[in-house]
Amino acid sequence: MIVAFSVTPLGVGEDVGEYVADAVRVVRESGLPNRTDAMFTSIEGEWDEVMDVIRRAVAAVERRAPRVSLVLKADIRPGVTDGLTSKVETVERHLAE
Repeated sequence: MIVAFSVTPLGVGEDVGEYVADAVRVVRESGLPNRTDAMFTSIEGEWDEVMDVIRRAVAAVERRAPRVSLVLKADIRPGVTDGLTSKVETVERHLAE
């Protein structure tokens, strides 16, 4: 499964990069395939392991922020691996045609 999620600290002002970095650090240290862009972090793995990483990422932000917003979108497709790369490669292939 692939989950794209966003953790946003609330009540800390407009500059939230250092708080988001706390969450991304948890994801990167998990060892699961992941990718971060301007809006979301995507992570790939089995349900329990992905959700555990997301839970810990939220907790990392929650330690320093009085309130946290979490948005997530999941692609639950059993048997598919390397979706983070293959989905993008498919789109790039079509763009090149």
